[in-house]
Amino acid sequence: MNATLTPANTAELVEAVRSTPRLIAVGSGTKPRLSAVSAVKLSTAKLKGIVEYEPSEFTFTALAGTPLREIVETLAAQGQYLPFDPMLIAKGATLGGTVASGVSGPGRFRFGGLRDFILAVQFVDGAGRLLRMGGKVVKNAAGFDLPKFFVGSLGRFGILTEITFKVFPRHTSRLTLMLETGGPEIATQILTQAGTSRWELDALDWLPDTKNIAARLVGPTESLDALANEILNRFPGERLTTEVADEKWGSLTEFEWAKNSKALDAKADSTLLLKMPTTPVTSASLRGTLEEFGATVLVSGGGNVAFASFSSDAKVTAIDAKLKLLKVPCITLRGDAPLWLGARHDFQIAAAVKNALDAENRFPGLEEFD
Repeated sequence: MNATLTPANTAELVEAVRSTPRLIAVGSGTKPRLSAVSAVKLSTAKLKGIVEYEPSEFTFTALAGTPLREIVETLAAQGQYLPFDPMLIAKGATLGGTVASGVSGPGRFRFGGLRDFILAVQFVDGAGRLLRMGGKVVKNAAGFDLPKFFVGSLGRFGILTEITFKVFPRHTSRLTLMLETGGPEIATQILTQAGTSRWELDALDWLPDTKNIAARLVGPTESLDALANEILNRFPGERLTTEVADEKWGSLTEFEWAKNSKALDAKADSTLLLKMPTTPVTSASLRGTLEEFGATVLVSGGGNVAFASFSSDAKVTAIDAKLKLLKVPCITLRGDAPLWLGARHDFQIAAAVKNALDAENRFPGLEEFD
């Protein structure tokens, strides 16, 4: 099915859902494997704009097709930001696509991922009903916290139209340290010790070059220098200038380190990009395994998530078998591979939510994305 529906407003979206037996929402296409399924595509490209923003309440509501760049710039003008570091901003990622994919950036390490900041959703369910779940204020405890189920749902529960997030005031100053790993053992030591220390690092990523870990500190200017000295007395490394640090973090969130990264700009599928969970203790061994298959790897979130990039001729079947042996679940963000690799975990509560919101199975289930 090659047709793409492009509703111009919520009313048209509702009608499109009601009149189409099988469909899947798509954003800007930065993670194309997530919507690669036999169904009519419904683009949210025309459903964009910030509907409501209350800086004093630290919340905003935006349409699902709103580019992240617009949101980030609007928040920055008020001295606020999304602490989980949304990915692929420069490449055009949308708010709805980011929620559906469940991908968070380095900032998730200290303050939590995207799931911890979503407050409410408006969506069209499988019966064509326009529903709203959650609340538009931070202090909301009314009912089941359904909005969080849309994070990483890949569009299987319904098509998002509006999303409400809480935000934080932007830090007054920041400082990034480049810590030398010297090998997997030292890298593991840094990830485990730095992650449980009193330093309260804002981000901690083991870089694709395998030789360095980037540690970001934020807070009052007068405290950063003392913390940096303490860290550098324990681990060898250096301070980065603000300009170099911002460029480094930007290259990570835009996946510029990935193999054939230019294909990401062109929204081509000539590179294989995977995401999988890990831990600070097991990340070194997982990284080594992936690198045996020719991967370039970023270990993010303090060692709790790994992104792996392979060339187009990667041995997907062998990678899948190895991840199953390690009992590691994995999702394909880009490239010619099954959506799910490695171990699979099916949760009954997700099936119950799917049945409640899409009993007619209008939206493809996750098991249909293979």
